[in-house]
Amino acid sequence: MNLTLNQRIWMLAWPLLLSNLTAPLLGLVDTAVVGHLDHPRYLAAVALGGNFFMFLYFSFNFLRMGTTGFASQAKGGARDTRVVLFRGLLLSAGLGLALILLSPLLRDTGLWLLGGSNEVQELARDYINIRILGAPAALANFALIGFAIGTHNTRVPLKMTLLMHSSNALLDVLLVQVWHWDVRGVATASACAEYIGLAGGLFWLRHALRPPSQQERVWQLPAILALMSVNRDIFIRSLALLSTFFFFTAQGARLGDAVLAANAVLITFLLILSNLLDGFANAAEALVGEAHGRKNNTELRLAIAATGRWTLGCAALGLALFATVGAPLIGLLTDLPDIRDTAIHYLPWVLLLPLTASAGFWLDGIFVGATWGAAMRNTMLVSVAGFFLIWALTRGWDNHGLWLTMNGFMATRGICMGWMLWRRMQIPASP
Repeated sequence: MNLTLNQRIWMLAWPLLLSNLTAPLLGLVDTAVVGHLDHPRYLAAVALGGNFFMFLYFSFNFLRMGTTGFASQAKGGARDTRVVLFRGLLLSAGLGLALILLSPLLRDTGLWLLGGSNEVQELARDYINIRILGAPAALANFALIGFAIGTHNTRVPLKMTLLMHSSNALLDVLLVQVWHWDVRGVATASACAEYIGLAGGLFWLRHALRPPSQQERVWQLPAILALMSVNRDIFIRSLALLSTFFFFTAQGARLGDAVLAANAVLITFLLILSNLLDGFANAAEALVGEAHGRKNNTELRLAIAATGRWTLGCAALGLALFATVGAPLIGLLTDLPDIRDTAIHYLPWVLLLPLTASAGFWLDGIFVGATWGAAMRNTMLVSVAGFFLIWALTRGWDNHGLWLTMNGFMATRGICMGWMLWRRMQIPASP
């Protein structure tokens, strides 16, 4: 059956869209479970611990992005894709074990940078000590999901994330509400869910776990060096990106536990938006990577234009959603008056995010599919420099300045990547 380009995009995107939307729903469950405990320190501690792992794990998101890019290009070039998966799984296993061994140093450094009251820090320490045990599974899931997207098998990420997040939500309720483990219950639920998701992913991709062909050995030095080069650039890009969220959380903590907790509630809106947009960004990764593997510049341009139109529609949907249900959603997340009122006070800044952030998410997908790792790194470093410049100019505005800085950073990121894409598309055959 011959499908139009828009039909192909939708067939790739809808499982990823549903898959991505489960992530903020899980965040809603985590936030709601501890947001209704008897003191805001629990919500603040989960915010600190959650941001620690957002920084830590998404620093290694190159395992997902790099695997997607190389798998989609191998598919487009009619090469064996299984070697890409094996390389990703081996790398993720080694890195996951290293994170556990280094966790005391990482934990203490992260909490020192994030700040917060002594009570909140102690609870966040317990959270990190438990959740870090899920690191090998979390990184392996990146490789599995990246491979599935790159080979256009996008229903596997949907099934994996539904399995992980439903398990996590059920364990959250059991461990926190029934057994009263507070933040330790949330951390235990998250670590267990990573291994449950890994088991599901290995089962659903079992056909790809057969030994690859002799022509494409796992340990081919040029291929491994190419993988490491792209992964290095995406790693630097991810560190730079997440340093802004880390700094944002740390500055919020210095404004008090109520602001820290309110920002944790509001950042859920950004997670909803990013996961809404990432469905089509992931489709762009697969289609752009396949066109790049075929060295077909016409297909590349068509994929870029079509996914851009879908992204614009998603941005409009996100804006309408935030404007109509923003305040009720905040009330659903927490019934603590100080946190709820503070979050509603800063809600207008969240309404700008669909306008400022959407282009960056879409362009990420294009750059990943084409494995333009160096360009991703360079544009992100420029955008992060802009982030700190805006913060320096607005630091006297307290939390208003923080949210203006975040919106400015997102807009700068889209502008820089758009300019880089425009320059690259002037070249008849992209490298």
